[in-house]
Amino acid sequence: MIRLRHFLFLLSLLLTVGQGGAHELDPGYLDIREVDGGAYTLFWRKPDVRGLPMDIDAKLPPSCMPNLGPEVVSDGAGWQTQWTALCPAGLQGQAVKIAGLDRQNTDVLVRFQPLNGISSTTRLTATQTQFVIPEAQTKLQVGWTYAVLGFEHILEGWDHLLFVFALVLLIRSKSRLIGAITAFTVAHSITLALAALGHVSIPGPPVEAIIALSVVFLAIEILKRDDTQSRLSERAPWMVAFAFGLLHGLGFAGALQDIGLPEVDIALALLTFNLGVEAGQLAFVGVILVSGTLLKLLLKTVNMLSYQLVSRANLVAGYAIGSVATFWLAERIYGF
Repeated sequence: MIRLRHFLFLLSLLLTVGQGGAHELDPGYLDIREVDGGAYTLFWRKPDVRGLPMDIDAKLPPSCMPNLGPEVVSDGAGWQTQWTALCPAGLQGQAVKIAGLDRQNTDVLVRFQPLNGISSTTRLTATQTQFVIPEAQTKLQVGWTYAVLGFEHILEGWDHLLFVFALVLLIRSKSRLIGAITAFTVAHSITLALAALGHVSIPGPPVEAIIALSVVFLAIEILKRDDTQSRLSERAPWMVAFAFGLLHGLGFAGALQDIGLPEVDIALALLTFNLGVEAGQLAFVGVILVSGTLLKLLLKTVNMLSYQLVSRANLVAGYAIGSVATFWLAERIYGF
């Protein structure tokens, strides 16, 4: 039963890899800034889909000239363009639409910066493809938008989740597991803030490759675990979690930099995005622990729980995690 569960887990991961990699969340981003006299500068970035721009377009109201931007060009990770539009009636109270978003499985973050006032940030989805630009946006609305983005990013970042899953399998002591998760949280919070604010800049591909390598490392630790002699990753797991957490934070920051930060509420956006990441991470750990407890109770009920069975299950899980992470590592190194 356990072998079957882990086989299905591996299969689902491989299918996810085959669908495009470890990060399914790849949002679009539209930045609108009021200049003067009804003029607005726009920056539009849409995701890359197998080497081509995603089939979505940012459309201003018909009264704006032009209401569509020029052709997008690749920036290596996505497709972007910039233009200036003249909207005599202004944009407040007008609808901005992302055409084609209803056919995609992604989000678009739209930020509007008036000439005098607080910027507003809105998240559009396949079910909400347009919005009316408000006169002003509250801090609560900005915080909620970035918290949701953080929550979704961690739950759709399979490499981050696989690292956390490997920690749960490796560390048997609950107190040490709590310490490791806390260290991981502190570490990636530090680098997330530093990188998002521009104090640290490391190219994305090497960071993503090392993140995959961190998962490979934990898979090896699971496979080499010896009950007669604990390894460093078991004795002081917080050290391992903190060291790799610094790198994972750079990965989170890459997604946040693609989305952008509001000019006025930078600290709030950083805090709530990070809180969203933590909420998603804790939810994932909670599901793992609850599922493991229920499975153990079921096996005890049918008298199938044994030390040998648990050991073999961990062995299968270690090979499954290592195989997927090694594939990611090779793929990301090849993409340099």
